[in-house]
Amino acid sequence: MNIVSTLRKSRGQRRTRVTVVAAAVLALTLAACGSEETPGAGGGTEDKAAAAGITLVKPGNLMVCTHLPYKPFQYKEGTEVVGFDVDLLDLLAKDLGLKQEVVNIEWAQVTSGAAFKAKKCDMGMGAMTITPERQAAISITDPYMDATQVLMVKKDSGIKGLADLRGKKIGAQADTTGKKYADDNAKQYGYTVIPFNDLAIQTNNVKSGRVDAAINDNGVLYDFVKANPDMAVVAEFDTGEQYGFGALKDGSGPKLVAKFNEVLTKAKSDGTYNEIYKKWFGVEPKK
Repeated sequence: MNIVSTLRKSRGQRRTRVTVVAAAVLALTLAACGSEETPGAGGGTEDKAAAAGITLVKPGNLMVCTHLPYKPFQYKEGTEVVGFDVDLLDLLAKDLGLKQEVVNIEWAQVTSGAAFKAKKCDMGMGAMTITPERQAAISITDPYMDATQVLMVKKDSGIKGLADLRGKKIGAQADTTGKKYADDNAKQYGYTVIPFNDLAIQTNNVKSGRVDAAINDNGVLYDFVKANPDMAVVAEFDTGEQYGFGALKDGSGPKLVAKFNEVLTKAKSDGTYNEIYKKWFGVEPKK
């Protein structure tokens, strides 16, 4: 082999080594780019949930069951579900790097835990009063709001309370504490309880005159009266209720509940909770 051939071979070997090194650098760069966490694509979202010991019904999403509408807690505005409960659970979803997806379902499936067992959702929302019966069936978060029951009638009805309903009809929403309160007092005050599947049907039946009054949570009926000046809330019943969000009794349920409790504590300390509350109810929460 002559000197020229030797030099050409040497330069060829160097070019080969440079090409190999460049290819290795490119491979490392691509690998580094590929390792970035992409929400909903098997990256950071699942990692955050998994780190908290949480298995999701649908990876990348916080699936939430409710029964619509229950304004201002959750209701449809166009194609989007919005409301106070929605905003609070968004805090949890964002903390875990998830997108909240709402499933409309029968309310009894949420409070009984059937929706969680069937893997239709990870959590349940709906201004749900915490009761011993529900605590026995599902995991429930710390209370996030106080509530009570109220009586709504037509403003010109002359009805001021339950005592004025003898021989009349009172509408109540099925599977709610308002329905239980109406049932518990029916014999004493002599009225008939008419159950309705959802809030909208219940309130509109008072407006149409099919029933003489409605009993339900203070938040939803005061909100309805604001938009319907011919209606009035005439009585409040101090039931001492508190709302919580539900989840599966075992498995990931208690871990989701514990995570929300952390998020709620932070939101109350940094003012986020007060901002959300005022957004939906027009006032700061009572201390």
